[in-house]
Amino acid sequence: MERDRHKQLVEHTNRINVEKKTLELSKTLRKEVEIGATGTQKYRIKKGPNKGKVL
Repeated sequence: MERDRHKQLVEHTNRINVEKKTLELSKTLRKEVEIGATGTQKYRIKKGPNKGKVL
């Protein structure tokens, strides 16, 4: 009975470590979004008579 409990604890610890590692990797490998990549951080009108105007 003691061996079974030990095995359960070891499996639980391993599972927690794997989940923690995957969360850490997903945070560090996430690519950043380029803010203001078109030279502005505002909205640029795409259609209509004011096309290209920045609001």
